[in-house]
Amino acid sequence: MARIPTSGTQHALRAGDYEAVIASVGATLRSLTHAGRDLVVPFEADEVRPAHRGATLAPWPNRVVDGRYTFGGVERQLALTEPARSHALHGLAAWLDFEAIDKGPDHVTLAAVIQPQTAYPWRIVVTTTFSLGPDGLTQSVTARNDGAEAAPWGAGPHPYLVAGEGRVDDWTLELPANEVLAVTVDRLIPTDLVAVDAVEPERFDFRTARRIDTAEIDHAFSGLQRDATGIAVVRVTVADGTGVEMAWDAACPWVQVHTADKPQAAQSRLGLAVEPMTCAPDAFNAERYAYDAGLIVLEPGASSEASWRIAAIA
Repeated sequence: MARIPTSGTQHALRAGDYEAVIASVGATLRSLTHAGRDLVVPFEADEVRPAHRGATLAPWPNRVVDGRYTFGGVERQLALTEPARSHALHGLAAWLDFEAIDKGPDHVTLAAVIQPQTAYPWRIVVTTTFSLGPDGLTQSVTARNDGAEAAPWGAGPHPYLVAGEGRVDDWTLELPANEVLAVTVDRLIPTDLVAVDAVEPERFDFRTARRIDTAEIDHAFSGLQRDATGIAVVRVTVADGTGVEMAWDAACPWVQVHTADKPQAAQSRLGLAVEPMTCAPDAFNAERYAYDAGLIVLEPGASSEASWRIAAIA
C-alpha cells in the first residue's frame, strides 16, 4: 500500500499553462502555478500545512470570539484553536480528510462530513470542486444540512497570493473595498465597520492601486465595488504589471486581507492572504454587531454555495 503524504492524497491538475495540486486534508490548495510561476505560496506534500495555507474554511471562516456563541437559544463553547488570542479559528473542516468523488485531468471534486459534536451539533456535508481552465483556478464550496435542525454556516478559502519576485512590501495592491472592520489591537475582536479612508487610509484604502510597502493588515473588508456582473476583483502586481488576481461574486460580501506578518523575518510577508468570506469575523455572534455580519442559517435539507477564482495577470 502506497504511503499517504502528510498533507493527504495529492490531486494534480493541469490545463494549458496552469498547474495546481490539491491536498485532501482540508481540501487544501497546496500549489498553483502559471507557466511555472507561483501564484500562491506553496508548501510540500510531506509538510504539515502552515498557517491554514490554502485550506477550505468551514463551517465558519475567521474567528469566533472566545469560541463562544449562542444559536437557537443554546450557548455553545468551541475549542480555542487560536490560543494566543483565545478564539476558535477557521472552522472544523481544515483538518478533515476529504474524499475524491469525481476527478479528471483539470478538475477534482472532494467531499467530507462535519459530524455533530458538542460545540457544533449539526451534520453538514461539504463538497468542493477545484477546476482549472483558461481563466485560472475556480473553487466552489457547497454545504448541505443533513441534520434535523437549522445550523449556522459560513465558508471561505485561505490562499496566500504571490505577485512575483520579492515580498508583500514590494507589491502593488488593488482592493476595491469601501469599508474595513475595525478590531482591537491585541485580540482582533471586531468593534465597528468604518470607511477605509476614515482612519489610517494609508493602511486600509487601496481602492486606487498602490504599493503595499510596510502596511500591516489583518482585517476584514466589505462594501466591495463590483463590475456589472457582480464580481469583485483583488489584484496584486509587481512593477511590470504582471501578478495575480482573485475574483468572487455576491456570495462572499466580505474579504479578509492579511500581510502575513511573522516574528521570524525569513517567514514573514511571503504572500498576501486574500480570503473571500460568506460572512464577517465572529458572524456566529451576529446579534452583537450593528452591521450585517452575513451569517447563513442552513435549514434542514437546504444547501448553500459560494465560489472564487485565482488567475495570473500576464
